[in-house]
Amino acid sequence: MRSFTTSGAPGRCQRCLILQAQCICASVPTVATRTEVLVVRHEREGWKSTGTARIAQLAMPNLRIVEYGEDAEPAKSALPSEVANAHLLFPGEGAVTLSPSPLASRDPLPEGEGIRRLIVLDGTWRQTRKMFSKLPALHDVPKVQLPPGAAKVLRLRESTFEEGRSTLEAIAEAIELLEGKDVAAPLYALHSDYVERVFRARGVWEQKRGQS
Repeated sequence: MRSFTTSGAPGRCQRCLILQAQCICASVPTVATRTEVLVVRHEREGWKSTGTARIAQLAMPNLRIVEYGEDAEPAKSALPSEVANAHLLFPGEGAVTLSPSPLASRDPLPEGEGIRRLIVLDGTWRQTRKMFSKLPALHDVPKVQLPPGAAKVLRLRESTFEEGRSTLEAIAEAIELLEGKDVAAPLYALHSDYVERVFRARGVWEQKRGQS
């Protein structure tokens, strides 16, 4: 099934890219996180109807997106000023597994403590590895990863590995660990709502719900 949606496609909301009858925009919560989130998004994700970074951005005032295109120079130029005091959510060698933070509250972080800015790469696993290799500003950023045991939830794309998550899911889980369940709960709910609306727009909701 086609997953790319061109800009200006008729009958679609231009913010969420879902067919107008299932538009999610009016239901998107505002989730004001203490943590700054910077998403580096592969250009192919920008117009995918299954891309969840776009939906996360609608909900999170403290989230920004830097686009990574075939010409990597704009992203490469933008990142050096963004990596100070940041952590990169990127599993693999050298990554520290996030655990529930004792600082998970709504209070401001004490100076020098906690994660203040989280960088997230948005794309397929193959794309994100290539992005990382071509963005030298990220190479010395401390890496963190989510704990194993991704929840068994309905997703728009089947993951190629057991612990795979959508970008919105990954952000929600990281926020839960950093700031607590109450802050993350609206993001998890938004992901579920988005998945349902996209599948309803495709006319496959009942079929997909039966598989979950």
